Amino acid sequence: MTNTASATALLNAAFPAEVRRQPLGWKALQSWEDRHGVVLPEPYRTFVAEIANGVDVGPSEEDGLLTLGKTPASWAEWKPRDWLSPEPFDGTAARSPALPFPLQDGTQWEYDYDPRQSPLQHQAYQWGSVLLGRDEPGPNCTAAFWTLVVAGPQRGQIWTLSDAGADPYVTNRHYVWVPGGEPVLSSPGGFLEWVQDWHTGQGWWRAD
Repeated sequence: MTNTASATALLNAAFPAEVRRQPLGWKALQSWEDRHGVVLPEPYRTFVAEIANGVDVGPSEEDGLLTLGKTPASWAEWKPRDWLSPEPFDGTAARSPALPFPLQDGTQWEYDYDPRQSPLQHQAYQWGSVLLGRDEPGPNCTAAFWTLVVAGPQRGQIWTLSDAGADPYVTNRHYVWVPGGEPVLSSPGGFLEWVQDWHTGQGWWRAD
C-alpha cells in the first residue's frame, strides 16, 4: 500500500502550484465531514486539507477537479439518455454522501435495469460519493461524471456515472492468485491511481 508521504509527493508532482485552489485546511474539512456525517477516504482527505481544494487543470475535462461538495455546472440540467426510471433524474436534489453507495459491480442500465431497481438507479447517482468532475465520454452518452465513493463497501474507489450506467474506474486491472482459491480481479482504482494515470497518460488517458 502506498504510504502517506509517497502519496503526497505524487499528488504534489501531478498538480503544480499555479493550477491549485486554496486547500481547505483541517478545521474546515472536519467541519464539512461533521455536517455530512462522513469521513473522506485517504489520500483525497489529506489532498483537500493540505494541498488543494480543487484544481483548474486535472483528470476531469470540464472541471479539472471540483471543490469538495460541489457539483459540475451541467449536473443540475443533465438529462441522461438511458435513464429508465419512471421518476426523472433530479440534479438539483441534495446529494447524500453519508448513505452507502449501493452498487457492488458496474451496472449498464440498458441491459441490467429492472423496474424494481428504480430506487437503486437514483441512489447510485446521489448516495455515498462526492463528485470530482465531468468528461465528454463519446457519441453514445451525453456526459460521464467522475465520483469518489466515500461511504459503503466500495469506499475509496473512483466510479463513473454516465447515461449508460455506473462503473468503477479500472487501472491496469489484473487477476490476483489466492492460495487455495480461485483467482480474483484486483480492486478498482482509487483517487491516487486515478490521478497517477492522468498525470502519466495511462488508463483512461492512454493515447491508443
